[in-house]
Amino acid sequence: SGTRAPMFSHVVIFWTNPANPNAAADLIAGAKKYLAPIPGVLTFHIGQMVPSHRPVVDQTYQVALNLVFPDKKTQDDYQLHPLHLEFVEKVFKPNCARVVVYDFE
Repeated sequence: SGTRAPMFSHVVIFWTNPANPNAAADLIAGAKKYLAPIPGVLTFHIGQMVPSHRPVVDQTYQVALNLVFPDKKTQDDYQLHPLHLEFVEKVFKPNCARVVVYDFE
């Protein structure tokens, strides 16, 4: 049992708006523009769902975002950051029909 650096993962699964055929691309571009620069983000990874032949793999969504922070407080601050709020209004709302979030330490 070794010691590990503190880590807080924030995983967001997006189902895009079917009325917008460019929703996935717009969502990815918008996240890179607004979310990646926010202070405290240690790891930023966004991408499209990868098809799989394994039935256990959820393939109903279109885009996923995986962020790693040093701790929960940093993630809480991220949620209130002006760039995150701008992302929600300008990118998330017009492009997404549904979202599910998984936070874990």
